[in-house]
Amino acid sequence: MRSSNPVFSRRGFSRDNGYAGFNTAPQAGYAQGNPYAQGNPFAQNPQTQNPYGQNPYGQNPYAPQDAQHGTVPQAPATTDRMTMDDVVVRTAITLGTVAVGAVVAWAVLPVSNTSFGLAFGAAIIAMVLALVQSFKRTPVPALILGYAAFEGVFLGVISEMYNSRWSGAPFQAVLGTMAVSAATLLVYKAGWIRVTARYARIGMAIAIAFVLVMAVNLLLVAFGAADGGGLRSFGPLGALVGILAILIGAFFLTLDFKQIEDGIAYGAPRNESWLAAFGLTLTLVWIYVEMLRLVAIFTNND
Repeated sequence: MRSSNPVFSRRGFSRDNGYAGFNTAPQAGYAQGNPYAQGNPFAQNPQTQNPYGQNPYGQNPYAPQDAQHGTVPQAPATTDRMTMDDVVVRTAITLGTVAVGAVVAWAVLPVSNTSFGLAFGAAIIAMVLALVQSFKRTPVPALILGYAAFEGVFLGVISEMYNSRWSGAPFQAVLGTMAVSAATLLVYKAGWIRVTARYARIGMAIAIAFVLVMAVNLLLVAFGAADGGGLRSFGPLGALVGILAILIGAFFLTLDFKQIEDGIAYGAPRNESWLAAFGLTLTLVWIYVEMLRLVAIFTNND
């Protein structure tokens, strides 16, 4: 399955028909269709090019044992391949940069039209940096951390704005984001979600449709054709849209987890862990912003 996550899709992380989950055992009959059984599919499949073509680990040295015992392959220990520890450390650094930017913006910039303008400018810069990194073939930590810093400024300003009107909303949104992320990880780890090509296609179709509808709604609101925010109002309809947005964020998390697992299994270079951190940060920011709006909506209705 080619990745639907733009951060990973150009690097060929893929694994068909496998259950999602960290080191989860394959289901019955999985060995017959196990893409690892004949070695790394990047090296064997003429339709797919291994993004690590010159990597000495391009051929899975454990393929015979994996095919015989039907177990999920494990990458051999080495110092230049991505590990889960690498992903955790880089993600902590990236999210820490977002948090520092948010705290500084909250402390320095008071709620005003000027701060809103600065937040909008920071969001534009963050989006540009994210797009540049998404289209590069290799991760650039400076771009990723730059994105995180400017995104943090944006989040700090809007969080302060929400807190000034709905006291405690940012804290509740952080807790909600953590709860959604933990629940998604538990469901993924338990193997209750199967991340397949069909799953990704359906989820991406829904996500793209959602983004397009929100873009049209934004234009209608900007030109005065939709009152009260339209679909993004602070009422029951807005709450339903917010819940859908959070579910889409959880879907993106499952793709992130799958691509991280595949990168480790296929022996991705260690610097690819920056891309994993980048993808997770993008998704968590999405969930936090939607959670912030949802908290405000439910607070209004109390």
